[in-house]
Amino acid sequence: MSLTLSLDFQYKTSMEKLWSALTDANKLTKWMVNVHTGQAMENDFKPVIGHHFQFRTQPTEYWDGIVNGEVLIVEEPHRLSYTWCSGGEEHTVTWTLQDLGDGKVNLHLEQTGISNAQALGGAKYGWSNWCGELEKVLEQ
Repeated sequence: MSLTLSLDFQYKTSMEKLWSALTDANKLTKWMVNVHTGQAMENDFKPVIGHHFQFRTQPTEYWDGIVNGEVLIVEEPHRLSYTWCSGGEEHTVTWTLQDLGDGKVNLHLEQTGISNAQALGGAKYGWSNWCGELEKVLEQ
C-alpha cells in the first residue's frame, strides 16, 4: 500500500510568477535547499514533457544527495507533474495552481507512491520547509 502527501500553500503572488518559480532551474535553486545542510539543490530542470533531470546537493550519511526525475505533465500555468526518485523510492509529484483572486494563488502539492509513514513524515517536513523558502523567493 502506498501513501499520498497532500498539502496546500497560499501565496500573495501571480500565477505567472509562481509558475516560473516552479519551472525555472535558477529559481528552483533558490528555494530547493537541502534542509540538513542549507545548501542549494542544483538542478537541470526544464518544463518539457519527457525531460529527465536531477536535483543535486551534498550527500549526507543517510542520503546520496541526488533526486532523479522525469517531467510527466506540463499545463502552463495550472499543472506540473514529475517523478521524484530518491533513496530507492519512486514517487510522483504534482503541483496544481489555482488563482484565488485578489492577488492570491493556491499551490496544491500531491506526492503519491510513498512507502511508509516515516517517508510520509519526511516528505511533509521537506516540502513544508521548501515551500516556506519559495514564499521568500516570490517576495523578491
